[in-house]
Amino acid sequence: MGEAIAERIFDAGYPLNVFNRTPERADSLARRGAAVLASAAETLASADVCVTMLADDAALEAIVLADDGVLAGARPGTVLVDMSTVSIAVSRRVAERASERGVGYLRAPVSGNPTVVRGGTLTIVVSGPRDVAHRVDGLLHAIGPKVVHVGTADEARAVKLVLQILIGGTAELLSEALVLGEASGVDRAALLEVICSSAAGSPFVGYKTAPLLADDYSATFTTAMMLKDVDLVLDAAVEAEVSLPFTERLRPLLVECAERGYADKDFMALFLLLQEATDSDSTATQGQVRQ
Repeated sequence: MGEAIAERIFDAGYPLNVFNRTPERADSLARRGAAVLASAAETLASADVCVTMLADDAALEAIVLADDGVLAGARPGTVLVDMSTVSIAVSRRVAERASERGVGYLRAPVSGNPTVVRGGTLTIVVSGPRDVAHRVDGLLHAIGPKVVHVGTADEARAVKLVLQILIGGTAELLSEALVLGEASGVDRAALLEVICSSAAGSPFVGYKTAPLLADDYSATFTTAMMLKDVDLVLDAAVEAEVSLPFTERLRPLLVECAERGYADKDFMALFLLLQEATDSDSTATQGQVRQ
């Protein structure tokens, strides 16, 4: 995601500096003319805005809050825009440190994957001070055309977790629908065509149709990452004192999916998990009949 976002910024004509803890991952951007920084601390020492896209809480803390992190070298009046999906708790820690350094801080998680970013249809959910959001509005719209400001603190973090409930839940329900349909003798392509054109159709189902037809589970978002996000959702539910029974049931399915070897596959591998369970049940039934 970070590379695709950087490409959008670069293509919009902004001068671009990049940093990655795995230096070779910045090579393609360097070939296009981006300057590669030696440390995260150089980001807001040399630019007015730093955009981060990181995997989890630990990565955000390591890149932003560490002694050699983004905020350590930040000049007052600069802006940090974090587009990661992380916990509200770690986001609050970043907000406190940013305030101490005189840095404007926007939470800007996204809805989409690298293909969506490159296609120019990304949705960005933003929260933080409105004056800071206004200052970087052009940059945000260069990354994605739909920018929605939802509050002045960590509201965007909550919105992203809400979206992950729907995305993870849709993946599981779509998997169950396909398993039942195919077990009933319906062709997968026909099933997906009907689903896409029905009231249950959505951009998500559309994105997943071609890979499902090709049995391609190359990751746009891994099972492990979805499991991480579901854990964030459930932690937020405890803090908010709400019950999320479906999401609670989704978690062990993702755990099993990861344990079956699909941790680094796309989270639509939930379909493979259900297929395997169906095949196993069928084999067991046949064995009983033969006895």
